[in-house]
Amino acid sequence: MYSLDYPEPPTEAAIAHARAQLVSYGHDAKALERQLQDARDALARIVDERQCTIREMERELAALEDKLAHAKAYVSPFKRLPHELLRHIFTYVFEDSATSAWILSAVCMLWRRLALSMPKLWSKIRLVTSHASSAETIRLWLERSGRTVPLDIEIVLRSHPTADGLSRRRYLSLPPPHAAGDPWVTGGGWTTPPPLLHTAAAPAAGGTALHLQIGGAHQSVHMVPVQAVVPADTVGPVPPSPSHTSEWDMPPLLANPERTMPSQQRLRKNMHWGHIAFYYLVEQMPRWERFIFKFDKQFLSIAALKAIEGDAPLLHEFEVSCSDHAFYGDWKWLPSAPVNANFDLGNLKTLTLQHVPFKWSSPMLRNLRNLQLRSLPTVHIALDRILHIVAANPQLESLSLHFASPNPPVLPLMPCTLTELKTLNLGGHYLLSNLVESLMLPSLDTLILDIEARDPVEDIVSSLLTRSGNPPLTRLSLSYGSNTGPHAGFYWGSGAGVASWHFLAELDRLAALQVGSAPLEPLISALSAPDDDNGQDRWVCPNLTTLLMRGCHAHGDGVAKLVQMVEARNPDTGGAGVGTVINGVAPLRLRHLELYDCTALGPDVTKWLKTRIDEVVCTEPTFEGYVGRLVLVH
Repeated sequence: MYSLDYPEPPTEAAIAHARAQLVSYGHDAKALERQLQDARDALARIVDERQCTIREMERELAALEDKLAHAKAYVSPFKRLPHELLRHIFTYVFEDSATSAWILSAVCMLWRRLALSMPKLWSKIRLVTSHASSAETIRLWLERSGRTVPLDIEIVLRSHPTADGLSRRRYLSLPPPHAAGDPWVTGGGWTTPPPLLHTAAAPAAGGTALHLQIGGAHQSVHMVPVQAVVPADTVGPVPPSPSHTSEWDMPPLLANPERTMPSQQRLRKNMHWGHIAFYYLVEQMPRWERFIFKFDKQFLSIAALKAIEGDAPLLHEFEVSCSDHAFYGDWKWLPSAPVNANFDLGNLKTLTLQHVPFKWSSPMLRNLRNLQLRSLPTVHIALDRILHIVAANPQLESLSLHFASPNPPVLPLMPCTLTELKTLNLGGHYLLSNLVESLMLPSLDTLILDIEARDPVEDIVSSLLTRSGNPPLTRLSLSYGSNTGPHAGFYWGSGAGVASWHFLAELDRLAALQVGSAPLEPLISALSAPDDDNGQDRWVCPNLTTLLMRGCHAHGDGVAKLVQMVEARNPDTGGAGVGTVINGVAPLRLRHLELYDCTALGPDVTKWLKTRIDEVVCTEPTFEGYVGRLVLVH
């Protein structure tokens, strides 16, 4: 630290000298500050110059990299492919993934031009949306499909985009994990497509490298993404990554500015989603080949469905389904057309209507191969008119009818023979059992009955099979689906209503059995080894490999009888071979066992079942407000 050499106490001369030095030091400090600032300014100018030079070099490098990317794309093996061959490749990809056009059109400008020039790539519409999304996605899809290519349309409308599909009611029943994918199990509702990925990252700035195998050799293809050059008809984010190959990996919905609107204004806008969407769809009805529209609940613009009316000469499959019943008036649309209506529907073979209005006399309900009807709770059709619907389709192969509140027949029920019917599914009111008594089904393979039990169901089944000439029935379901879903048992009581299982002795070819709400012990005893207790002298259902039970509560020794039955049918032979041979007959081994809300097996019994049966699924009994704990054993 610098110190001044002045006398103490200060004299007049020392003070005068110090003041002179103070002025000199001030001038020197200001001069030094000016020099320091000049040096800083010079350094800043040098930095700015160098940064400017660096930015210029970076721009030049970016331009060179862009040229390099384009050059790599130009020398790519795909660039040397004729456009006809590239179109063939696009078609092959389209057959594997219905929404591949959105991916292919986002790779490069050449691919985009080719994709937009191929209307067939846009002919399959797979859309999961909500009324809060823009209906312009449908317009864009239809415009790109041209004017002559047949359309395959599947649209699922959700009330909330993030809905997980679980009901918010107080009581939830636990459906089987495989029920949605098993076509012969109708546990309620309808199968929805897998979850969609609605977000996707844009391709990297330098392009996309695709690794393909061409002619047995692996090729690395560098593609430049579409960036600045985008046609005016493109709105919204970039389509998903090509890594998603599912048919339902659809592009993100178009950006909807309504999401930023106030709630009341957005509500008014949402009222028109259906009218806008079906305006575009109905305009293309002559091109419809398949049309499937599913929605989970009533929406504001549901009246737009009334616009579905007119000729559809190419249509071979039509479905409009709601997973929740509602209350509608009479609609003037194709399923409710008058009997003398003259619409061109000559190719229609499959029709599904669930919880939507229809008329029994509609020309649309004629000459079908597959028919599925689930009526509204406010619809009261006379039983003879329901039989008229069946008789108007003599070539049926699959029939599913669910009527909650039909009226008794007005006219006598006449016998009806369906020589080609293989699957029959009836559910709802007990009057439908009278409908079964009028049917003769010589080719029946699958029988599903979820009818309210007023009379022993075994008499209905036995008389149907006897009347039909004992067809080779392989799958039987009794009241298995009637106690599922949030509205189970609201319009009818559930329960198999089986007084005796001896009729199973007539079903030697039965391979799968589903039973709901029946006592466990009698069923297990009937399927056990023949003995004096069950009064049998031979195996019942020797070809049975799948057994599913729901709500079959056990009393007393139910679990012990279950173990005895499995021990007899699946002896400890390492998972191979057949069951115990009795009177020269050995049953096939059980491969699949499921028990839902039946009885508490315990971990020890469950573990033992695992050693004998390939797949075992069970839940403990549920109570109101409680969902059973799922135990899955592989």
